[in-house]
Amino acid sequence: MEFGAVLQTNPPASRTIQLAKLAEVHGFSHVWTFDSHILWQEPYVIYSQILAQTQRIKVGPFVTNPATRDWTVTASVFATLNEMFGNRTVCGIGRGDSAVRVTNGKPTTMTELRESIHVIRELANSRPVEYHDSTIQFPWSTGSELEVWVAAYGPMALRVAGEVGDGFILQLADLDIAAWMIKTVRDAAEKVGRDPMSVKFCVAAPMYIGDDWAHMRDQCRWFGGMVGNHVADIVAKYGAHGTVPDALTDYIRGRQDYDYNEHGRAGNTHTEFVPDEIVERFCVLGSADQHIQKLKALAELGVDQFAGYLQHDNKEETLRVYGETVIPALSEHIVAKR
Repeated sequence: MEFGAVLQTNPPASRTIQLAKLAEVHGFSHVWTFDSHILWQEPYVIYSQILAQTQRIKVGPFVTNPATRDWTVTASVFATLNEMFGNRTVCGIGRGDSAVRVTNGKPTTMTELRESIHVIRELANSRPVEYHDSTIQFPWSTGSELEVWVAAYGPMALRVAGEVGDGFILQLADLDIAAWMIKTVRDAAEKVGRDPMSVKFCVAAPMYIGDDWAHMRDQCRWFGGMVGNHVADIVAKYGAHGTVPDALTDYIRGRQDYDYNEHGRAGNTHTEFVPDEIVERFCVLGSADQHIQKLKALAELGVDQFAGYLQHDNKEETLRVYGETVIPALSEHIVAKR
């Protein structure tokens, strides 16, 4: 299992770069960041500095979208970073949440998402692509490599992830929901003739090392609110008891308005509806041993990477314990299984 750290690009940018460097020191393979250009600083500028000050870490958005960024510009950024730093980028993409909603926009359609994945991937892999009725290619790009991982919750988005994604991003660590979604993505891949095992799986959730459960829950309750935004869209489309598990839809009954100015922040006042049980199920909390046990269970489901959000007050200590205890334990577990 690989490990990623998910950061917000809050100022100063030097703080984001510092945490990325620390993540590499502690054995993390990826540094992901939110991509919402109004709420936080521009991530692609910061990626350049992270890559310049590290040796092996990969960087990418968690997640970008096809609406607020031109697809060809997105591809050009990745291809440029790869030329500068040696294929150390990855693209997480979804239909759009905070980046589009904060400007009163709407998520893109599944068709647009599917088409954008194709255009971005082909261009950023130094290949030609049909775009707006013409064939285009970066004449300056050779040997660039980029995987595109699709973030999804609902049935249609999960199908897109399975049919065209290099990887699937699930933003919660509930074991039952993860098992259902992984199977759904693999089934979609198999139906279009892809090897279902070729799709990589990333589970992302807040990771907090500690023993004060009330404090940890309060620091990570924002995550249930963030997931709730996507769940609300699913309920609106499919109903509260549709094709997705009730465990994912039941908890948002008390959800009311949501302020994106508090998006992804500990102490978010619009997430009080999220019950303690959901925080514990969706996140990875507690002692190192408790993290190890939950991550082993996720690995058994086929999860290739765990990406831990660090939007709380215990960033450095959590990274340290992961580097010294959690990551080595998971590495030994996977070797033993083989």
